[in-house]
Amino acid sequence: MRSKTTATLLSLMDIHVYRLAGGYQEYRKWVVATLENMVMEFKPNALVIHGNTGNGKTVILRNLQAKGYPVVDLEGMAGHRGSAFGHIGLQANNQRMFDSLLLDELLRQQQSDYIMLEAESKRIGKICVPDFILSKKNYGRHVKLELPLEVRVQNILNDYEPWKYPQDCIADFQKIRSKIHVPIAAEIADCLEQGEYARAVELLLLHYYDKRYAYSEQNYVDSDFITITASSMEEAEKQIEQLLHEWY
Repeated sequence: MRSKTTATLLSLMDIHVYRLAGGYQEYRKWVVATLENMVMEFKPNALVIHGNTGNGKTVILRNLQAKGYPVVDLEGMAGHRGSAFGHIGLQANNQRMFDSLLLDELLRQQQSDYIMLEAESKRIGKICVPDFILSKKNYGRHVKLELPLEVRVQNILNDYEPWKYPQDCIADFQKIRSKIHVPIAAEIADCLEQGEYARAVELLLLHYYDKRYAYSEQNYVDSDFITITASSMEEAEKQIEQLLHEWY
């Protein structure tokens, strides 16, 4: 009775709906199969944005996406920033939702000359990036951003707003504390307890994240990097646009 009433209301409102044959399970099979087939069919090359944590890669890509550039926002689809603190203030998506959002974006960009994405690892939070996307990334063009440390610290504070989630920050720090030199880890913990977030972020960048980035960058030893050195995200964004106009 309820479904008939709903159908009648939709008809009166001139809203047309369709029932998917086989329901969600068939849709899920189609998503998985289509992503697997894209290994050979997805043509655009990748322009990969690299840079230490806090260089504003995600914000810059989203700004470019708003301007109409072909961006695949993997972190946005995952609902996670990809770091130890990456879930804070966000609603993480599961693998099924991520796959659906990714497929929708890839189908939209299939005729583009290129796609832009961050240099993400296989895992972003709890989701896994398909191997063919990682392959596109590895064999794409590579741009590395370099911004001053103080700008990076401020970018992170603007993005994470740690003062809104003090206990989450403390809890997430405990997960990585053992990987940081003991005196530095103690100072970070104290800063988080006292709400001195700028100092905590600075120490995390210098003694944890920058070292991890330097290690991961070794995976691209055979890649040619274009380095963009800028004093702000706005300046870096303009330089990326200039490169895009030159290349495409």
